[in-house]
Amino acid sequence: MGRTNARQAARRPDMGRATLVRHDGRRAALAFLIVSLLMTLTMPLGAAERPLALVALGDSLTAGYGLPADAAFPAQLEAALKARGHAVTIANAGVSGDTATGGLDRAAWSVSDGTDGVILELGANDMLRGTDPAVTEKALDAIVAGLKARGIPVLLAGMRAAPNLGPDYGKRFDAIYPRLAARYGLILYPFFLDGIAGDRSLNLPDGLHPTKAGVARIVSGILPSVEEFLTRLRKGA
Repeated sequence: MGRTNARQAARRPDMGRATLVRHDGRRAALAFLIVSLLMTLTMPLGAAERPLALVALGDSLTAGYGLPADAAFPAQLEAALKARGHAVTIANAGVSGDTATGGLDRAAWSVSDGTDGVILELGANDMLRGTDPAVTEKALDAIVAGLKARGIPVLLAGMRAAPNLGPDYGKRFDAIYPRLAARYGLILYPFFLDGIAGDRSLNLPDGLHPTKAGVARIVSGILPSVEEFLTRLRKGA
């Protein structure tokens, strides 16, 4: 019994040292976790994910004709994306009455250097004026090509011809957007006014421009395409 107690007593200092080592290790691990947490909390919000800078280049449907600035398409889309956790800003480069050719004339200065991507929405006024679809397509093609040369990707928002323009015109006009999207490998939202065209409750009295609620419907429709676009931009595609 005496020898056993002596052996146990001889082991006690080693057990004490082992306990201290374990405690020291736990304290070090805890300190590391605290420091890591503090670094995360004090890190600038943009450090993890830089906000993407988009430009919505379009006509009155983009500009927000008859609406306050915060109800226009770019503002509502930006708010919806931020609510879903996306770091993004969207500049409103919509000009009421603009045609595709008008957009081409100002694309160089409406889309500033450093822009990450463009949502292109033009052609409605061309269609309303009965412009030759070949002219519209040529202008849109030049816009996309010019942006591509600057390294700026494009999401293309399509338009469709009004039925009163006749089947031949409608067929030629409606083919513009899918053809451009295929030519340049663009994400295409087929019809910008999907869900609101012809709905009086979602349009202003002129029957052409969406109300605030109409814009919200447009945003909900195009949102998945824009999120896909943001994913491409983040990947550098």
